[in-house]
Amino acid sequence: MKKILFVASEAVPFIKTGGLADVVGSLPKCFDKEYFDVRVMIPKYLCMKESWRNDMEYVNHFYMDYMGQSRYVGILQYVYEGITFYFIDNEGYFNGPKPYGDWYCDLEKFCFFSRAALSALPVIGFQPDVVHCHDWQTALIPVLLKDRFHDGEFFRSMKSVITIHNLKFQGVWDVMTIKRLTGLPDYYFTPDKLEAYKDGNLLKGGIVYADAITTVSETYAEEIKMPFYGEGLDGLMRARANSLRGIVNGIDYDDFNPETDPYIVQKYNAKNFRKEKIKNKRALQEELGLPQDDRKFMVGIVSRLTDQKGLDLIQCVLDEMCQDDIQLVVLGTGEERYENMFRHYDWKYNDKVSANIFYSEPMSHKIYAACDAFLMPSLFEPCGLSQLMSLRYGTVPIVRETGGLKDTVEPYNEFESRGTGFSFQNYNAHEMLAVIRYAERIYYDKKREWNKIIDRAMAMDYSWNTSAVKYQELYDWLIGY
Repeated sequence: MKKILFVASEAVPFIKTGGLADVVGSLPKCFDKEYFDVRVMIPKYLCMKESWRNDMEYVNHFYMDYMGQSRYVGILQYVYEGITFYFIDNEGYFNGPKPYGDWYCDLEKFCFFSRAALSALPVIGFQPDVVHCHDWQTALIPVLLKDRFHDGEFFRSMKSVITIHNLKFQGVWDVMTIKRLTGLPDYYFTPDKLEAYKDGNLLKGGIVYADAITTVSETYAEEIKMPFYGEGLDGLMRARANSLRGIVNGIDYDDFNPETDPYIVQKYNAKNFRKEKIKNKRALQEELGLPQDDRKFMVGIVSRLTDQKGLDLIQCVLDEMCQDDIQLVVLGTGEERYENMFRHYDWKYNDKVSANIFYSEPMSHKIYAACDAFLMPSLFEPCGLSQLMSLRYGTVPIVRETGGLKDTVEPYNEFESRGTGFSFQNYNAHEMLAVIRYAERIYYDKKREWNKIIDRAMAMDYSWNTSAVKYQELYDWLIGY
């Protein structure tokens, strides 16, 4: 039996701010239970729902020397859908209304958590073959496994994997501070280790010291070797290219299933969507106060409203888009200028644009089920989950060819009758607009072709089971089986 420990800053269903939580919470239950014992360790945040916190079972506690003080480390556990989740408890660090807040406090909190997570393993009697870390918050673990924990018999043969979910966030502060928070000696703060551009960089340390590095799509694994996407670490990614592989994220096919989805008005599947899917469109038009018209080409956007998501492209051509016979439904929050932009167009084109500047899980499912197309013109996208959800719901994605979007959406080819969506290559607003209008033309003039695109989209399998097989191969290679 191979033992794997996922260590991360969040996991569904306990705490979630983004796609990282979906990966850490959903992937472990897809491994072959006969060969893999996969467990998860995250902080016990006070902002978790009280019902979760009350049902956790106390395992043990100890005191750990950290930054010259003896600090309490509590260990609790909760078994959810057959997976054991461990929670590291210290209310001094994990209080507050959100899991992340002040940058400096976050750095100290996750340096403490990384050390506490490793120190807790002998206490709970779980000796993993592989410790799988996620993003900068746990990037100190591969360094510690090669440093102070390496001398212990218990830790000596442990391998480490680090998964980069978004290279933009790296855990950077000045060298003196990082040195103090990590407790690492001067030896580690050189340009070939944790020092980058005269600062301390936690993610860089994890990438340098991990036995294997993964990221969340094959194209993103190639892109981050280039300066434009590399966020200052492209040289390091090229140097570690032999240890780097891209594995596309999945989505939970139980949670995102148009046949059983509790949030949508009319359930449907790949066989009956031609008749049933339209009922969700009617219901959403009624709910949002848009004109009820089955024929209207309805485009959805469910997104953080930031530059990364390509909203400056939409800003350039939104007036032109609104001259077309379309409806645009937007859901999300983010930068104020984009929130106000969509509010403005909602006011200006009230019969065409519906701006919902908040986040709601039920509303996101309604949009995936109701819309004809889903727009995602990202500047960069390590993996992206929204396009996977739209494929699952038979809502045709329109994406820019970057990262996971390129790997998961095959562009429509009308001559070979292939493809699951529409895509454009250059980061250019009018190139995007041309592709949206091409999609409109197929929708209005070649309805049978449009329905075949949906057939192919709904036949794709981006469940976690596919990703889990690739991770199993990685662990087998690392452990040496």
